[in-house]
Amino acid sequence: MQKKRIISFLPSATELIYELGAQEKLFGVTHECDYPSEATSKPKVIESVFQPEKMSSKEIDEKICDLSEKGEDIYKLVTQNVSDAKPDLIISQEICEVCSAYTNQVKNAIEILDEKPEIYSMSPHDINGILKCVTDIAEKINEEKRGREIVNSLNSRIDKIKDVKISKRPKILAIEWINPFFTSGHWVPEMIEMSGGENMITKKGEHSRKMGIEEIENENPDVLILMPCGFDVQRTVSEYEKYLKNDLRWNELRAVKERKVFAVDANSFFSKPSIRVVTGIEILAKILHPEMFEELEVPNNSFLKI
Repeated sequence: MQKKRIISFLPSATELIYELGAQEKLFGVTHECDYPSEATSKPKVIESVFQPEKMSSKEIDEKICDLSEKGEDIYKLVTQNVSDAKPDLIISQEICEVCSAYTNQVKNAIEILDEKPEIYSMSPHDINGILKCVTDIAEKINEEKRGREIVNSLNSRIDKIKDVKISKRPKILAIEWINPFFTSGHWVPEMIEMSGGENMITKKGEHSRKMGIEEIENENPDVLILMPCGFDVQRTVSEYEKYLKNDLRWNELRAVKERKVFAVDANSFFSKPSIRVVTGIEILAKILHPEMFEELEVPNNSFLKI
């Protein structure tokens, strides 16, 4: 049965629905759904219980740990907007409790709705998983043709990067959180390998996890990519200056000494299981092998050498 009324509990699904040209079927989004910009005008069905945009990575981590210890939710449901939406499809996720609305909010939404919607839960841990979500969602909302076009286009862009013969692969460590340090997991290790790097510490599909400076010192990567979850380039640079710029052990790392530390726009191209991770692969290729990908165009302000 074709779905006509959708609410999205995560930004990557919202973005995809717009890309599929089905935004008129979207009756509710989260407070984080800001791409494309038109999505911000849709009714909000999820809000945060605090304001992370005004906090440092350390403060955010402490707040989330505090809420988790108390057994309190990070997000709250806007019940009136959920009721008004009358969805026949809710798109949720199972990847990360911190990143977007989790199981509790889906249960709460179902409880307040008289007509029970279908739940589609995105849980990709690699690039193929992200592409499969495109196909699945396109099918559910009767946009299969457009879904195939999107997947074919993304695969073509990935192949253009992968087909370049790279003889020397630098050792790369992507850092998903700065204070405390977290590795980048899920699809990011695969993005690094696709773009001509050798990923350090995590493997494709693994969850992100906390790590100490000792692990970074032991790996001593050639290049460090800073991609704090949900941060853009400028916010990442400000975090770097606050916590790492004057850190003695950090400044002894090879990549730091050789000025091979980069901040990327994680919020747009790395943190979410979104079709824009393919742009993230292109950004990494440009960072790691600028001479080979000189002609490749990437968005302005998508990365910066620190």
